[in-house]
Amino acid sequence: MRQALSAKRPASSVSADPVAKYKRIVLKLSGEALQGRLGFGIDPTVLNDLAEQVKGIRALGVQVTVVVGGGNIFRGTTASSTTGMERATADYMGMLATAINGLALQDALERIGVPTRVQTAIEIAKVAEPYIRRRAIRHLEKGRVVIFVGGIGNPFFTTDTTAALRAMEIGADVVLKATNVDGVYTDDPATNRRAKKFTSVSFLDVLKKGLKVMDATAVSLCMSSGVPIIVFNLHRSGNIKRVVCGEAVGTTVVNRK
Repeated sequence: MRQALSAKRPASSVSADPVAKYKRIVLKLSGEALQGRLGFGIDPTVLNDLAEQVKGIRALGVQVTVVVGGGNIFRGTTASSTTGMERATADYMGMLATAINGLALQDALERIGVPTRVQTAIEIAKVAEPYIRRRAIRHLEKGRVVIFVGGIGNPFFTTDTTAALRAMEIGADVVLKATNVDGVYTDDPATNRRAKKFTSVSFLDVLKKGLKVMDATAVSLCMSSGVPIIVFNLHRSGNIKRVVCGEAVGTTVVNRK
């Protein structure tokens, strides 16, 4: 009798588990996203919420890598232009700032039971292992979250470029650009109320119109490799899972046929 009743249960009464659209992702975090409302440094509330969101998508079977910026601690281009510091020196200092953020994220993830590895493009042997592509892929296959720090190891390149390059190297399905805004607009929505949001835009339009998605080098790399970029608001809880599951969140940048 119980079996018969179970068989007649309406399908709508059973909630289906979310299914991930992407198997392997690069999550690009700006340093500013980590500072929250503090204006500087790392906001523990933002950090812990981010860790929980990463744990949630990992539970869906998604292989997760994270590229973190360092602008909440030190921004090389700003220091170079305002103080006269040599650009290469300023950029190396910025790379060290990304390592601080990466270690903070590692700690937040491991406190909630998520195994991680931090890989760095500049040598910091005491706190992180060197970036080795095949090792990073092996970590992903074992279910670990891999956090990339130190940029690409050279000055004059942004962490946006790092995200695009790592996505190509590890065979990621998508680059998720987590920001403080909910997508890409025709103009700055903070200063222009008439700015319109794109739900989808081509790589070529981003480059031609100078839209603020990622820097031109990063956009060009993703365009050449066919890796889409999705720009979305990090601070809306659950957004990372929504994006990973294919919901219409933010703006998608793709090659148009």
